[in-house]
Amino acid sequence: MQLTPLGVLAGMPSSGQGSSGYLVQTSASSLLLDAGPGTALTLSSHLDDRPLDAVFISHQHSDHIYDLLPLGKMLLGRRLHRDERTGELTVNEAVAAVPLFVPRGALAALVTLAQLFPVTTHPLLDRSFDLAFDVHEYEPGETHTVNDLALRFELLQHVTPNCGIRVEAGDDSLVYTGDTGVTDALPALAEGAGTLLSESTLRETDRSGHGHLTATEAADAARAAGVAELVLTHFSSTDPADHAWHRDRAAGIFAGPVAIAQPTIPLTVAPTQKKVSA
Repeated sequence: MQLTPLGVLAGMPSSGQGSSGYLVQTSASSLLLDAGPGTALTLSSHLDDRPLDAVFISHQHSDHIYDLLPLGKMLLGRRLHRDERTGELTVNEAVAAVPLFVPRGALAALVTLAQLFPVTTHPLLDRSFDLAFDVHEYEPGETHTVNDLALRFELLQHVTPNCGIRVEAGDDSLVYTGDTGVTDALPALAEGAGTLLSESTLRETDRSGHGHLTATEAADAARAAGVAELVLTHFSSTDPADHAWHRDRAAGIFAGPVAIAQPTIPLTVAPTQKKVSA
């Protein structure tokens, strides 16, 4: 399994780097985890080679979900056929809609967003969320299968409902936090996983209740879960020195490899350390 960060920033894009978005690929599948601003552009270079099989959104904050609209338009363009003589658009039923897993209630917000920018002459172009995507509003605890990928969603700790996801394929497993504060649910979800892709937003422990981690708290979760490796992401800065500061703090607690997620630099997901039941 391969993990390619598309954007690694908390909040909005900065210095040419996008917000949260991560492409997970095996020989049989491509799965997008979150779609923050800037990630659709980076993802477009990967869609030329192979289709996107599913999208998972951890929670409804703009730095994780906003690029679903341009992504939907991109996918819609692949599903629509234009009659060169009349200009009429029709749906190519041979091209399937892409499964989109979003939190309960997100679909209405996404439809409202799309309706803000109508294309009155070609109404099909406004139907990203019923033609380009096959939307499923999930609940915490659900499990799904996408080709060779086994998915599991679990509620973590954030100001708005956020689910982390565990992705397993063959001998490999990846756990992604989305946004979360300290919670026992994270090491439980990541138990025995190969790679933990964890947010590392703050330098000091969050006392506000908003729900973010420091590097040391991410490392605590990685150690408690017994994962093989920790990858830090969701940074408040684009400064490599700041990223190194986070990595050094985590490495002081977690004995395994600690890496920094870098846009477009692929990482190989580590093998599962321990099989656990859902």
